[in-house]
Amino acid sequence: MNFVGRPAFIAAIIGPIQAVMGWLVAGSLWPGYDHVTKTISDLAADDSPVKWVQSSFFLLGGTLSLIAAVWAPILSMPGRITIFIAGLTTYGLTFFATPSQVSSSFWHRVFAIATFVLMSAWPLLSMRFNRRYPWVVRPVAAITSTLIFAVGSIAFLSVWTNPAQPMVGLWERVIAEAQVLYLSIVIFVAWRHQQDDALASRGTAGT
Repeated sequence: MNFVGRPAFIAAIIGPIQAVMGWLVAGSLWPGYDHVTKTISDLAADDSPVKWVQSSFFLLGGTLSLIAAVWAPILSMPGRITIFIAGLTTYGLTFFATPSQVSSSFWHRVFAIATFVLMSAWPLLSMRFNRRYPWVVRPVAAITSTLIFAVGSIAFLSVWTNPAQPMVGLWERVIAEAQVLYLSIVIFVAWRHQQDDALASRGTAGT
């Protein structure tokens, strides 16, 4: 069975790397920017000197989510739809950027919260019960990962909405990177499972 298409496998390689490279590159081009206290969205705000650098990485990340959703049939359809919508909401939070470092945007918050929620929920919605599927999409892994991401996202959102919290940037980076990385891990495991099945089939055919 074809669990993962090559475009999704490539997207899984690029995804976690570009997510970190985006805020590292943009932050390094902005003297005085603090990765611990300031959010990634501040890098893409309308008054940011590196707005289009970070915005480009946001758009790339959203596109990679769309690719993963389309070319990863290992995931059940509800999960793929969830990831696809998360890619679109990533576009949304990019286009509806915050106006400045000291103000907020209603629509940016809506799209950002939606992205975090969707990227927390997709493992559960992608769950498979048939034993022919690898463990990473089976109930134990799907339910556990969703619970972990749900708790982490709620914790981050509580920090994000508290102006007195000094580590909002660090929290955001940990949760956001974990969500992207986990999707890549699921795709990698499925790809390896697919390759092993292909080798076993060729071996059986040759006997």
